[in-house]
Amino acid sequence: MNENLVVMGVAGCGKSTIGFKLAKQLGMPFLDADNFHSDLNLKKMSSGLALEDADRLPWLQILKDELNARSGCVLACSALKKEYRSILGGCRLPTRFLLLQISKAIARSRMAGREGHFMPQSLLESQFDTLEITDDLIVIDAETSEDTVLSSIAMNL
Repeated sequence: MNENLVVMGVAGCGKSTIGFKLAKQLGMPFLDADNFHSDLNLKKMSSGLALEDADRLPWLQILKDELNARSGCVLACSALKKEYRSILGGCRLPTRFLLLQISKAIARSRMAGREGHFMPQSLLESQFDTLEITDDLIVIDAETSEDTVLSSIAMNL
């Protein structure tokens, strides 16, 4: 598949889990955007401070470069704003964005069950406030089982 698929959404929606499984199903490389944050960004988020655009822009450029270095891949990335998606979508290959949509209650519940993750629950509200849902997104109900989410993605690709 010569395209990029970005599995996106707020913290706790299942980006990494679904993205990894989707990449495996499609035989594509998988990248987790969390692995490309600077130490400064990780420290900032770990201490409960939301990233600003100035923090995110260098990270997004690194992700774009990683996408351009491959002939298609699945990227798990929050990509909450249309501006961020414009950067990631500006690659040499077509890029589609799959929004894993969940409620705040489900996101809180999932985040409470995570151990060792840098993103505290206190930043969840800012994630929902930042999320811009646009008509170009493939919206997937991510409050169902992983298999159902993956089946829904397959039907929409």
